[in-house]
Amino acid sequence: MCSMSATTYIVGAGGQLGTALRASDKASERVRTLTSADIDITEEASVANALADLGARDVILNCAAYTDVDGAESDAGRAFAINRDGPGHLARVSARAGARLVHVSTDYVFAGAAATDDGPRRRVPYEPGDVTGEPETVYGASKLAGERIVFDTDPTATVVRTAWVYTGAPDSSDFVGTMRRLESVRPEVTVVDDQTGSPTYVGDLADGLWELVSTEPGGSTAGVVLHATNAGSVSWYQVARAVFEEVGADPERVRPCTTDEFPRPAPRPAYSVLSGASWSAAGLTPLRDWRAALHDAVTRDRIARG
Repeated sequence: MCSMSATTYIVGAGGQLGTALRASDKASERVRTLTSADIDITEEASVANALADLGARDVILNCAAYTDVDGAESDAGRAFAINRDGPGHLARVSARAGARLVHVSTDYVFAGAAATDDGPRRRVPYEPGDVTGEPETVYGASKLAGERIVFDTDPTATVVRTAWVYTGAPDSSDFVGTMRRLESVRPEVTVVDDQTGSPTYVGDLADGLWELVSTEPGGSTAGVVLHATNAGSVSWYQVARAVFEEVGADPERVRPCTTDEFPRPAPRPAYSVLSGASWSAAGLTPLRDWRAALHDAVTRDRIARG
């Protein structure tokens, strides 16, 4: 286990994942939270100032990111500044201090086959060592560039890829929250049924990251990529039906459509399921099945907001 004197610095503490990390009952005893008001990761001087007290066994847990997948298509400069340059600045600080960097990434780093492409679809979950190829979105390209600069700068860092993260709160902007709101105002909702992934409850992801942080530095989680999502795979349409069921609504009110019928500025992968084998192999507790996690998210809504 990590020394109890170590401090974990949560970068991006005001966001979806940062909020869940702060709320988790598995959080480290010594935590410093850094929101965008405290640190601008795109500016090297700001990073150095905010982390001036970083010690040799401290941890930087970076969950700050530009996550607007469609917006990134027309705002590439900002996406790369946050998703590539920012992690690079953090890695330089962690490497100089001898601290530990845990950087959160995404399934979008894999090129995948867009749902509108012809030909066979991938149906095998991605392992960390699989070739990423060239991501089809600016968002994915910027996050992949961030992974690379992290390892180039601090080879002992850990990158954790996750996917389809949600809180499930009805006032959230994530998919589950959106479905909860739409259920209350529309007789029917149409959702794409040809994109498959692993929905990940942010509370489970936060707990998993705290378990990772608690492991001894320099062990099996140093210098590697890990995948952490709730278990199982499902389409957005199936997630929407499950949300309706959880709130006591008729799932038949959710209608399927294809990606062609719901075009977006950024192409979505037809299949982006991440294998959890690397997480388990590192001695970490596998995240539970996606359906059980969704039930907890919707019925208990245990993530503190504000």
